[in-house]
Amino acid sequence: MIVSQFTLYADCGKGRRPDFLGALPAEQAAPLVRRFAEAFAAQGIPVAQGEFGARMEVELVNDGPVTIWLDSALL
Repeated sequence: MIVSQFTLYADCGKGRRPDFLGALPAEQAAPLVRRFAEAFAAQGIPVAQGEFGARMEVELVNDGPVTIWLDSALL
């Protein structure tokens, strides 16, 4: 499954809120994600996609060395 996640580009360097200004606008990002998925499919790899820009509920199971939780109530 290919999921576009612009929030990974968050800049948390200033203030209380993450800044997403460096992420591409949807009009530019959606075709890139579609081409990325098409490249996998062209190699015979099954690809599932959702609706670009749709709201989603995500549950995380972390299997890495670091997780950083930013709690805005503490900032």
